[in-house]
Formats: sequence, C-alpha cells, structure tokens
Amino acid sequence: MNAQALHNRTLGKTVTVRLLGNGDAATVEALFDRLSPSSRAGRFHAAKPRLTPSELDSLARVDADHLVLVAYVDGDPLPAAMARVVRNASDRRAGEIAFEVADLYHGCGIGTQLVDLVLADARAAGIEQVDAVVQSSNRAALRLLRRVLDAPMVRVEEVAFG
Repeated sequence: MNAQALHNRTLGKTVTVRLLGNGDAATVEALFDRLSPSSRAGRFHAAKPRLTPSELDSLARVDADHLVLVAYVDGDPLPAAMARVVRNASDRRAGEIAFEVADLYHGCGIGTQLVDLVLADARAAGIEQVDAVVQSSNRAALRLLRRVLDAPMVRVEEVAFG
C-alpha cells in the first residue's frame, strides 16, 4: 500500500495512512506511549507498562506475513493508530488482526478507517479468514470488528486461573 489520505468527518481533518517501515520500533513505541493503562490492558490483555525489546521487534516487523498500517492525523506528528494482520504460519489463507488507537482519537472513526484498509491489504495478499482475540469487556473493539467484518463469528472462551 502506498500512503493514502482519507477525510475523517468526525475530526474534520485528513488522516494519512501508510505502511509501517519494517523495524520502525520508534513509531510503535510512540503510539504505545499514547495509550492509557486501560487501553494497554484492553489491547494486550494484561497490565502493560512498557513493551519489551522483543515485543517491539515483533510489533515493528513488516513483511509478506506481517501487514502493518499506521495512521496520522493532519497537524499531529505522532501516530494516531496502528492496525496489523499477521498471517497464520500453518494456514496461509488465515491471519490474526490487532489494532490500537491513541486515547485522544477514541470514537473518531480512525480505527474503523484503518482496519478497513488493513483488511483490504490482507485480502489482496490472499488472506481469506481473519481472527481477533478481544476481551469481552472491550466493547469498542468488538463494535468496530462487527462493523467492518461481513459476518463475524464470536466465540467466548473461558479463562482458567490458578
């Protein structure tokens, strides 16, 4: 994907979306720093005060199996959101999607715009099935996925503690 400029009606601004550069950990970290503790917990399923070097490397990996898009709002030099689809190693037609939106931009539609684009890129790359692991308490992420996926299948899994 080349950079794409989208109009965001809610903000009344242009949102520029581009492919993350392979290894661009600084951009990943800049967006992570814009997430509140509750947003980090919703995205990473646990308290996450910082990313480890290996997590940064993994999240900044971009190749044929790791599609990562980053969004910027006009006038804001820091990343507003990021979305990725990682191809399943055992089923090349399947992948897992994940996304994060800076708290400042929650509810503005940037996540929806970005997820639409990364899903289009995934389809173009031959990924036909996309899974997402989302906490049931993360209602915003669940609503977004229901909006952008044609017929989402929701499966609730029990978590055993102890």
